[in-house]
This record gives sequence, structure tokens and C-alpha cells, in this order.
Amino acid sequence: MKTFGFSKWERIRKKKEFLEITRIGQRRQTGHFIIYLKPNLEGHLRLGMTVSRQVGNAVKRNRVKRLLREFFRLHKKQLPARHDILIIAKKGAADLSYDQVCEELSKALCKYQ
Repeated sequence: MKTFGFSKWERIRKKKEFLEITRIGQRRQTGHFIIYLKPNLEGHLRLGMTVSRQVGNAVKRNRVKRLLREFFRLHKKQLPARHDILIIAKKGAADLSYDQVCEELSKALCKYQ
């Protein structure tokens, strides 16, 4: 297994899973993101993300998704194991740099370690 990869089994893809995480998961809010955490039975960490049209056009939304994937990929070891993490981007997230995204998400997720 590659440590820094982001494989298919680490992604949350089904609408049913997204809805279950928002219904059951613990909610945390930062200035630009809403984060849901839910323990899973899969035995590994998984990431789901939602970036709506309120964030900006397609270019901006895709940039936010790339930043979130990169944060997840590089910080897997510091994130809580065996959890599903759902990150919802709020308006203004497209204006953040990678360092600002890392700082904001690290502060929100370090409480669960």
C-alpha cells in the first residue's frame, strides 16, 4: 500500500453514505468548512467532499477539491483512524491558499486525535 496515495477505497462516493454521515456524524465548523466525522467499520480512513456552486465557478470548485485531497493525502497519519470524514466547502473557500486550508483543517481535526 502506498502511504501517500489517495486510492479508490479511501473515497466516499455514494449518496447514501454522504447522507448517513451528515445524519449521524459529529459536526465541526470552521470559517470556510463544515466537517462531519463518523466512525466506520471499514477499518480505514475515508474522505468525502462537497463543493457547491456557491463557492464559485468550475475552476474554483475544482481547485478547492484538489486542495482538500492534497491535505487528506499528506495528513492521513495525523487524522483520526477508522473514520469517515466529510468536508463541505463554504463560500469563500476558493480564496484560501493551501497553507490556510491546512491550518484551518488541522485545528478542526486535531481535537479527535
